[in-house]
Amino acid sequence: MHPEGSTAQGSAGHAISPVRPAPVAVPDHVGQVANRYAAQSAFADYRSRKADNTLRAQDADLATFAAYLGQVGVQVDPQALATDPAAWQGMTWGLVKGFVAWMLKQGYAVGTVNRKLSTVKVYARLAAQAGALDTQELALIRSVQGYGRQEAKRVDERREQSRLGAKKAEPVGLTAEQAQLLKTSHPDTPQGRRDALLMCLLLDHGLRVGEIAALEVTDFNLAEGVFTFYRPKVDMVQTHRLTPDALRAVRAWFESGDAPAMGPLLRGSRKGGALTEAGMSERAITARVRALGRKLLGIEGLSAHDCRHYWATRAAAQGTDAFALRDAGGWSSLAMPSRYVEAAAIANERVRL
Repeated sequence: MHPEGSTAQGSAGHAISPVRPAPVAVPDHVGQVANRYAAQSAFADYRSRKADNTLRAQDADLATFAAYLGQVGVQVDPQALATDPAAWQGMTWGLVKGFVAWMLKQGYAVGTVNRKLSTVKVYARLAAQAGALDTQELALIRSVQGYGRQEAKRVDERREQSRLGAKKAEPVGLTAEQAQLLKTSHPDTPQGRRDALLMCLLLDHGLRVGEIAALEVTDFNLAEGVFTFYRPKVDMVQTHRLTPDALRAVRAWFESGDAPAMGPLLRGSRKGGALTEAGMSERAITARVRALGRKLLGIEGLSAHDCRHYWATRAAAQGTDAFALRDAGGWSSLAMPSRYVEAAAIANERVRL
């Protein structure tokens, strides 16, 4: 017996080539069945990998696309665009390009236009994989471009209605003094202690509103002064060391007995200020930040994102490099943190003569 792949010796000492199994060809019908199955499951497989927030945003984008198609005489179910490749049959790059122009005319913010266009491209690609959209047409659809930052400014300058919806064109800017007031100017009451903790997490740690709503009491280690939390947008678990202000606020919240024994970290409140047993939702956090901005600073429209913007801008101004900012802020690339670093930097700050 000779090991598989070895060369045996014949009686005359000549080498005998090993016997190898003949390659097995995959029958055509088997490959075709596999292709059909993969095509049918392309949409479902893609959506199964995405976070709920991403899917909600994409569904809203496709609903906008369906509304545009309806106005140009193409009736399609928005839900079908998200789940059924057949809904994309006959889609053309001209329709997609027209969608961009239509959104600008409607007054959508350029950032929103770019996001909705990106969603359409993603599902067009899935439809092409499923065989419902010609690959040449897909290539043309993918060639439809959104707008860069400078282009966006020029677009907004040249159209009468520059924005649609409640989202602000620019974040509300905060000074360090204003941020300190938002963190510390609260009464020594259950609601006041909760508000102090909320604002510290926003302004000192740059958490997103959804990340704060998902925090639980067991995420905090007061002995070590850290907390661990999940960032669903980038599917990342992080640990932050609490800043001095945030650590004081957390201790006050726990030591006063305001924090629940288990479950969500922050508790909701009623109009009179009494806390509820339920945790704070994203909507409740958004409303409370707006109310505190109005009450403490006289600012209208303050949002949790404004606080995150302050955190990143302040960190960059204090010398934090883009890599450290990216990691601490839970971004997946340098594109976003680099904006804050560039905005805060003096061009020749690091030049030594």
